[in-house]
Amino acid sequence: MKKAIIIIATLAGLGFIFWKEILFLILVQFASPKDNVGPHQEIMWQQGPDQRTDNRPNIIVIVADDLGINDMTDYDDLDPSGTIDTPNIDFIGNMGIKFKNAYSGSATCAPSRGMIVTGKYATSTGYEFTPTPDGMARSINLFNPEETRYLSENVENNPLFDNQGLPPEELTFAETLKSANYYTAHIGKWHLGRGPKFAPLSQGFDESLMMASGLFLPEDDPNVVNAYLPWDPIDKFLWAILDYAASFNESSERDNWFEPKGYLTDYYTDEAIKVIESNKNRPFFLYLAHWGVHTPLQALKSDYDELTYIDDHVERVYAAMIKSLDRSVGRIVQSLKENGLSDNIPGLFLLVTMEVLDILG
Repeated sequence: MKKAIIIIATLAGLGFIFWKEILFLILVQFASPKDNVGPHQEIMWQQGPDQRTDNRPNIIVIVADDLGINDMTDYDDLDPSGTIDTPNIDFIGNMGIKFKNAYSGSATCAPSRGMIVTGKYATSTGYEFTPTPDGMARSINLFNPEETRYLSENVENNPLFDNQGLPPEELTFAETLKSANYYTAHIGKWHLGRGPKFAPLSQGFDESLMMASGLFLPEDDPNVVNAYLPWDPIDKFLWAILDYAASFNESSERDNWFEPKGYLTDYYTDEAIKVIESNKNRPFFLYLAHWGVHTPLQALKSDYDELTYIDDHVERVYAAMIKSLDRSVGRIVQSLKENGLSDNIPGLFLLVTMEVLDILG
């Protein structure tokens, strides 16, 4: 009898935890309406001159998010167990310099991006933590309190979300290049602050197509395959709160959000190619910061269907996302060739920020 009572109590406790989590996710979704994202807007990028008179090199920085070093064929001599074929990324490495013993300056996303744009350690800029929306840390702790560390006593001392970001007085690579009469464009993830003083246009960029939220396609789009990570509290939170949205040359207010066009990695690539074509006759700096292959894991069905040799669903979705990222790099390289710029891009880089997400490696 006593054993039966213990079993019933345990099941009841688990049921309470489960329903508490479900109720919370419903409340999060209710508080984050997804019907106020505007229709797609065509981007009209600035146009450069008709003829090129300044032959200084163009510079493109491509950033991948959460891509493991074992997930590219160019690094399969380190550990081939999780390698996905990445011929276009390999091409960049083979024509330049590969760093096989390099380390990120920070273990989390935002500080590492701050270091990329400033060339300074996070401890030097003071941008040492990833800004999170108000209430996000408390929410994640609710899902998994034994594995997260939430210090409620510090909440009152934290600045509001819109006041968190890379200090505006820090000099970015975009500001340096803009002062040298380069046209500067940002596409994709920013993560250096949402308030106006932290925005790309305030940090040296002439134009910015920003990732306003983080779905690669709407969750129910017939062209997408989703993979959920039930063990990851952040993944649960992201699925509940994220939209399929972008913004252009505006603040991050929802009134300025609009739907991208197609799968997010491909959409950013389409727009990057437009930037190249529009500015091929002047020195330009393009910062293409992909969201892939960060969670939520969403892949194009066409890419997913080609990877029949991968049995595990989550791994297959992740691999298909890498496939789209590699395709992006190939399309950028091809665009440079078609626009006569392939010999004028000594600064074509692929940077990888890696966070704690081990799927294939």
